Amino acid sequence: MTVTLYGIKNCDTMKKARTWLDDRQIAYRFHDYKAEGIDATSIGRWIDALGWETVLNRAGTTFRALAPADKTDLNAQKAVALMLAQPAMIKRPILDLDGKYLAGFKPELYEAAFSA
Repeated sequence: MTVTLYGIKNCDTMKKARTWLDDRQIAYRFHDYKAEGIDATSIGRWIDALGWETVLNRAGTTFRALAPADKTDLNAQKAVALMLAQPAMIKRPILDLDGKYLAGFKPELYEAAFSA
């Protein structure tokens, strides 16, 4: 199984997810979308699987700092544009298990995903 973990290196939630994977000796590739960038195709796959409402991180400081006009009338197209412009608005982490995706980190969900 190919495992890719998408996120930002210095995020606390990312650190928890990476520690969880490392403690279980699960091999994965880490993709720092702040350093390496991210493309619309990847975001589109995540949205298709999880919904744009899940993929867009509206709780973070980057989203909260947006102008009110940028936060209103959100839809998938506008959410993709925001995430492409500022990858910090992507929910962290996104875990890709051969095309099955998890957004955020909850140990019980990771446990279930890797024991299936």
